[in-house]
Amino acid sequence: MALKAGIVGLPNVGKSTLFNCLSSAKAQAANFPFCTIDAQQGQISVPDERLGRLAELVHPGRIVPATCDIVDIAGLVKGASKGEGLGNQFLGNIRECDAIIHVLRCFDNPNIVHVDGSVDPVRDKEIIDTELQLKDLETVESRISRVEKQARVGGDKQAKLELGVLEAYRDALSQGHSARSVSFETEDEQAAARNLFLLTTKPVLYVCNVDDAAAASGNEYVEAVRRAIEGEDAALLIISAQTEADIAELESYEEKQMFLEDLGITESGCDRLIKAIYSLLGLRTFITAGEMEVKAWTFRSGWKAPQCAGVIHTDFEKGFIRAEVIKYDDYIHYGSEAAVREAGKMAVEGKDYVVQDGDIMHFRFNV
Repeated sequence: MALKAGIVGLPNVGKSTLFNCLSSAKAQAANFPFCTIDAQQGQISVPDERLGRLAELVHPGRIVPATCDIVDIAGLVKGASKGEGLGNQFLGNIRECDAIIHVLRCFDNPNIVHVDGSVDPVRDKEIIDTELQLKDLETVESRISRVEKQARVGGDKQAKLELGVLEAYRDALSQGHSARSVSFETEDEQAAARNLFLLTTKPVLYVCNVDDAAAASGNEYVEAVRRAIEGEDAALLIISAQTEADIAELESYEEKQMFLEDLGITESGCDRLIKAIYSLLGLRTFITAGEMEVKAWTFRSGWKAPQCAGVIHTDFEKGFIRAEVIKYDDYIHYGSEAAVREAGKMAVEGKDYVVQDGDIMHFRFNV
C-alpha cells in the first residue's frame, strides 16, 4: 500500500529538521522563511519490535519492515489560499497526501526567527486551518454552482445527494470548522464526500516541537494547543526536533538509549511519530515469516483475509482458498511454526476472517 503523510506548518517551525530525522532523504534546514521550496519526499520504516523477536527464532535472510512515504512541504503563510507565498504549490502537495503532520513551534529561541514575530502555536494553527478551510470552501462553492441546477431542476438523484453533502460541508467551513467535523450516515453520502478530496477531511496529527527541557512533559505552549484542539478529531504528539537530530548523530543503539534516559524518555520521538502516523491512518500490520524473510505488510483495520492476501499479490486475493493464522504471542511462546501446529494453535480461516494486528499469515490460493 502506497501511503503518504505530509509535514506542514508555518516557515521555521522545525519541519525540515523533523523530516531529516525521519527520512533517509535530507531536506535543507535553515533559519529563514521558505528554505524549503520544492516538496522533499523520503521513505520511513515503521518500528516494530515483533519483527526482531521473530527473526531470532526463524533466522531469515532479511527483515523487511512496513514503510510509509513522508513529504516535507514548503511553509505556508496567511493568504496561501489566494496564492500568497508558495500557496498553490503548498496546497497541491497536501492534496496528494493521505494524512497531515502539522508541526507547531512550541519553544522560545531568539536566534530562530518566527515569520509572524512571536511564538504562538495556537495562532499558527489557526492560520493554517483557516487557509485550508478557505481553499476547501472555494472548492465546495465551485462544485455547488455546477450541480445545483441538475439537482433542483433536472431531478438528478445523484446530483441531489451530492448537493446535500456539499451544503453540509459549506455550512461547516463557513463557520470556521474543518470538513472532517462533518459526518454522513449513508454509504452513498460517504462515497460522494470522499470523491471531493477536500484538504480538511484528511486526518491530522499535531506535533508540538519543543526544546530539550520540555521533551518529556511538554510546556505551557503544548497545553495551549491541547486546549485548542479539544473536540477536534485529531491527535497530539510532543517532540523535540533538535533532540531527534542529536539522537540521529549517535552511532550505537546503546548511546541512543542512554541519551533518551537522560531526558526521561523511553522511546525516541521519531519512533513515536511514525507509530502515530500509522495509527492515524487506521493501519495495521500482518506478518509473513520464513527462511527467506520476516516481513511486515500493511493493511487497513477491518480488512478480511482475501483483501490482505491481495496486499502481497492480486492473484492471492483472486484465488484465495484459506488463510493459516498464528497469533504472534503463540509463535513466540512455542518457538516455531512446527511447534505451534503440534500444539493445535494454528487456525485455518476463511474469507470472512477479519485479520488482526500482528497475525502471522500464510495464504493458500489457486489461480
